[in-house]
Amino acid sequence: MTTEEAVGKRRGLGRDFGFLSAAYSMQTLGEGVLVTALPLVASRLTSDPKLISWVLLAWELPWLLLALPGGLLVDRGNRRLLMIGAQGVQMLLLVLLAVAVSADVTRMWMLYVLAFGIGTGDIIFMGASRALIPDLVPHQDLEAANGRNMTAETLGRNFVGPPLGSALFAFLLPLPFWLNALTYLVSVVLISRIRRRPVRTAPAPERRSLGAELTAGLRWLLRHRVLRIVVLLAAVSNFCVLMGQSVLVLFAKEVLGVGDTGYGVLVAAMAVGGVVGGFSSRRVVLRFGARAVAVAVSLGGALSLLAIGLFGRQPVVVAAIFCVWSTGLALWNVMAQSLSQRLIPEELRGRVNSATRMICFGALPLGAFAGGLVAGSLGLAAAWTVGGAINVAVVLAAIPTLLRWPANAVEEEKAR
Repeated sequence: MTTEEAVGKRRGLGRDFGFLSAAYSMQTLGEGVLVTALPLVASRLTSDPKLISWVLLAWELPWLLLALPGGLLVDRGNRRLLMIGAQGVQMLLLVLLAVAVSADVTRMWMLYVLAFGIGTGDIIFMGASRALIPDLVPHQDLEAANGRNMTAETLGRNFVGPPLGSALFAFLLPLPFWLNALTYLVSVVLISRIRRRPVRTAPAPERRSLGAELTAGLRWLLRHRVLRIVVLLAAVSNFCVLMGQSVLVLFAKEVLGVGDTGYGVLVAAMAVGGVVGGFSSRRVVLRFGARAVAVAVSLGGALSLLAIGLFGRQPVVVAAIFCVWSTGLALWNVMAQSLSQRLIPEELRGRVNSATRMICFGALPLGAFAGGLVAGSLGLAAAWTVGGAINVAVVLAAIPTLLRWPANAVEEEKAR
């Protein structure tokens, strides 16, 4: 059997999705390497925590500034070519930085430019890849497709990439960036193997103002009775978990009593649930349905944050409790992505997905800011307790709405 046939036969999701999933795996592995390499380089250039924090800020800022126009581009352009272009630009930026690091001429502004470029490329790549999945696999296989990608993301970004980036950084400084550039090159090659999709048969949209086009996805999302509550709960969850995670390194050292090495082990252990959830997500979502998963995951995740604040005083206890949250995150992402892909009109997929991520990701820095204030005033554990309490209150208020959802995927599609 050829490599192409092997990719195509994987779990029966088709040749084209096999290449798309492999490209996504390479992309997430590369970002996992970059997650550790960029801060390490920044720490060699400056000891100013504000300047170092701006690297992450530059990475996240495109989601607030460019998510809506990025979604419009995904809806109006060739999604396959957009993915190739985005990964190509990201690869070029990484090569330029690798050269600068090799020549020992790196400056902080270069890291900011790279981070902003990577974040901007992610808007296009992730938006186009998620909008393309329903064109590559049957609707009944969306949970399997999204579950595979979720597992690949957890493994690459949380397990393999970060320690690999640290090891390469310690061995020879430019290596993480050269490897990251290589992963994007492989991704481009894989995406190029996807067969060209047929020209869309949907009628051409009527001409509207640029503002109306940019906000069409956001307005559609806010009007949809099911998806708007999904996005609200995801944004609240992101806000509340970042309240605790923003001070996790101090919580681990001062409350749990672990050192630098123990902290890395703790972070990896806390992410184990994401792998479990990714592998089991398809069976769980299909067995119980989106409604049951939404209720159980949102309530279980909120309670787990509260439990860490109230009872988490040992590393093993905190890791075990947080695995409830990370397992739920994997299940939620597969459920929400599959649901969105079924419900969003084809011509709006890019813009609605971008609007969704703008709202959900925009809650992350706000939660981190709030967590710092709470921890500074009430103590490190209070950041988890207050975050969990807020999350529980919002979920309890939302449960009546969740229980009015259609019970299964067929009814969900009829509810469009």
